[in-house]
Amino acid sequence: MSTSHTARAAAVTPTDDAAVGSAMWLTGTVALALIAYYFLGYDQGAVSVFGSDTHVHEFLHDARHLLGFPCH
Repeated sequence: MSTSHTARAAAVTPTDDAAVGSAMWLTGTVALALIAYYFLGYDQGAVSVFGSDTHVHEFLHDARHLLGFPCH
């Protein structure tokens, strides 16, 4: 009985903490980049995630034109 337990324990490979940490950082960075891209490039007030509020659009208006996103 103890030999089968040790054989199962040897078959399990430990996770690489560096790979898990890197995947978490990459996932967080991509999520933040997509959120920033949406608000900077596509949030137009009328189709905003906040309803018909244009505060985000007006706050990022000049940055939007500086980066080449049309909004008029």
